[in-house]
Order: sequence, then structure tokens, then C-alpha cells
Amino acid sequence: MATMQDNQTWSGRFNEPVAELVKRYTASVDFDKRLALFDIQGSLAHAQMLAHCNIISAQDLQDIQRGLAQIENEIINGDFVWLLDLEDVHLNIEKRLTTLVGDAGKRLHTGRSRNDQVATDIRLYLRSSIDDIILLLKAMQTSLLNLAQHHTHTIMPGFTHLQVAQPVSFAHHLMAYFEMCQRDVERFSDARHRVNRLPLGAAALAGTSYPIKREFVAELLGFEAVCQNSLDAVSDRDFAIEFTACAALVMTHLSRLSEELILWMNPRFGFIDIADRFCTGSSIMPQKKNPDVPELVRGKTGRVNGNLVALLTLMKGQPLAYNKDNQEDKEPLFDTVDTLTQTLRIYADMMTGITVKPEAMRRAALQGYATATDLADYLVKKGLPFRDAHEAVALAVRYAEQKNCDLAELKLEELQEFSNLISDDIYAVLTLEGSLAARNHTGGTAPQQVEAAIARARKLLAG
Repeated sequence: MATMQDNQTWSGRFNEPVAELVKRYTASVDFDKRLALFDIQGSLAHAQMLAHCNIISAQDLQDIQRGLAQIENEIINGDFVWLLDLEDVHLNIEKRLTTLVGDAGKRLHTGRSRNDQVATDIRLYLRSSIDDIILLLKAMQTSLLNLAQHHTHTIMPGFTHLQVAQPVSFAHHLMAYFEMCQRDVERFSDARHRVNRLPLGAAALAGTSYPIKREFVAELLGFEAVCQNSLDAVSDRDFAIEFTACAALVMTHLSRLSEELILWMNPRFGFIDIADRFCTGSSIMPQKKNPDVPELVRGKTGRVNGNLVALLTLMKGQPLAYNKDNQEDKEPLFDTVDTLTQTLRIYADMMTGITVKPEAMRRAALQGYATATDLADYLVKKGLPFRDAHEAVALAVRYAEQKNCDLAELKLEELQEFSNLISDDIYAVLTLEGSLAARNHTGGTAPQQVEAAIARARKLLAG
């Protein structure tokens, strides 16, 4: 007959010990031990509440606090011995606490279950991770701003369908990613409110018969509210899924930027160079300088997207309340946190190591008839309906293509063949600088507007 000597807190129910293969298959301590300090934080608050409600004695509380402080030091110093037999982070800490302080350690679990305990640990972990990620996103935004401020007058082609569309400034292009990052910050900040709710006190699924005060624990741990339904509190992981969805969007934004950096570094574009410390060479081709970091970001985006799908799939078939399936939430969640934080940290640094090549950008902007829309707008302002202006300019572009020249290189009499509304003031319109300056409205690419956008962004980050 199994006894407590089997190192299991529930072994009294069973007639034989768990098989070694099953023990290894079901154990989570190898990966959930990263929750250890959050587990201790939650346990300390729970113990304080139990003492406050006279469920355990003041002496028990002191013993628990003393024991957990020692365990915390052992974990931080790398001296704590993790045992597979004890299955998970919670039982490892509880067993060590009982060894250190005796019966007081056994009383700590009064009024709670591992179900609400792990849900609390994950929320504490994610709350901390969100705070770190928001800081890293702001560092990324700062790097974008620092690069953009030098290039409000650096002209490059803007693309649609990866074809030259209209001239924009390089700063304006970078500021598009600032805006994406800002929405990422807002999403994480909003998700944090739903993460920051206390499940502890829900116990296994139905609450507890002890006279606990959940709000007391919530205040101690800095939670904004308590989960209002005990079944929901222990069984759903939507907050973790939402976190991973936010992370997947950040990675998607960085993946798009990575694709552009890779293209821009290609000699066919030659718009930028990435510092050597973020690149690698080839084992066979001595001339190669490969943009490995942006390439890996593209690849790791698929990894985070996969984690999101894994968590959604994990939850989709589970009945209420807690199921062992939920043990599988941690590895994709932890991997998402690690991947995103590492990516943001290296990306913010990489943006400081980018060398911009304005001449190459300008040459590219002069190809592809980037100012054709400006010519159409010019004709509209002269009174021609837009559709007629569009047709006239399309014919002019075809003519310029046949002559292998830009619109601005056509003679006035040649341009007038397509509309008698064209006069010699057209050449100011057809310049790259004139095209940028014409977009002088909020959100436009005119240097004045981009400089104002950068100033607003600085103020936003400072606030």
C-alpha cells in the first residue's frame, strides 16, 4: 500500500506507486520550476491571509515565512534540489518547506489547490513578463525614432505590390513601424488588466469551506480584482492565449520589418547596411555578408504563431473545470516569452547599427515614375476630372517608357500632348522633394509632418 514515503501528497488513495514511465511523462518540474519565485510570492500572501483569518496561527505564519525565505535563497543561488518524484514546482517547494519547518509547512496548503495555485503563478509570471516586454517595445520605438530623426529629408520609393508607387521619406517609413509598436504596447497594456486578476481561493474548482478573504490576497499581490467564478478561475487559459496573440502580432510586425531590411541590404536595392555584429559569413563564399538576425526573426515568428495555435488547440475541447491538458500550456507560453524578449532586445540594438545609403534610395525613387500621381493631382487641381487625369498620365507614362526617361525629363511640349492644362509650373510638381512637400497633412510624408510625428512620439514615450 502506498504511503507518504512515496513522496506524493495524494498517495494515500492508491494501492501501488506511479509507474516510472508515467512519472516522467506527467512531471512538469523540468520546465515549471521557472515559476518558483512567483509560487513563493503567492504562498507568502496566502499564508498571511490564513493567519489574518485565524485559520493558521501567527507562529505557523512566522515559520512559513522563514522557510520560504530560505527556499527562495536556495533557488536564487542554485542550491535548491529539484526532484522529479515530486512532479512539479509546487510540490517540490512544499516538500522542502515541510522538511524545514515541519507541520507549519503542511498547513500552508489549507484552503487552496494546485489548480488555483498554478493559475495564480502563471498570472504573476505573465504580469511581470508584460511589464518587461512593454519596456523592450519602448526601447525598440526609441531606436526607430533615433534613426528616423536623421532621415526626414531622405527620399526613398514607397512601394505597393513591391512596385515603385510614390516617394516617401525614410523617416516616414520607419515611423510606420513606430505606430505598429505603439499598438503593440497598447495591446499588452490592455491584456495586462485581464491577466491581473486573482484566481487563488477558487481551490480545486468550487471554492473552499474555510473563511478566506480573497480580496486581502489580491491586495497583497497587487491584483486589480479577483476572478468571480471558481470554475472559470482554475480552468481557462484565455489570458495566456491573449498574451500569446499579442506576442504573435509583435513578431509579425518585426518579421515584416525584417523582410524589408533583408531586401534593402541586397545589392539590388543597396538602401542600407547592417552592422557586422548582426550578420554572418558563408563557409564557402568569402564575399557573403548574410543578414542572419532579420532572417531568424522571420523564422521565429512562425514559432510564436505556432505557440498561439497550440494554446488555442489545447483549450478548445476541454470541459470545465481543470484538466491535466493544461500542463501543456507552460512550454509554449514560456517559449513565447523567451523568443519575444530576446527578439526585441536584439532588434533595438540592431536598429542602432544600420547605415543608411540615401543616394541609392534616391536613385530608386527616380525609377518607376513615382511622381505620376502628383501629375494626376496637378491636372485635377487645374480642373480636369480625376479619371480623365488618370488616363492622361497613364498615356504620358507609356510615352516616357518608350523614350526610356522619367516624366520630369519630358519637354513641356511633349507633356502638353497629353493635356493642354499643363504649363511650365509642372516641373516643380514632378520633383521628389515637391512630391513629399505636397503631402503636408497629419500622417503625410512631408518632412514638416514627419518631424511633428517624431516630436509627438518622443512626448508619448516620455509620458
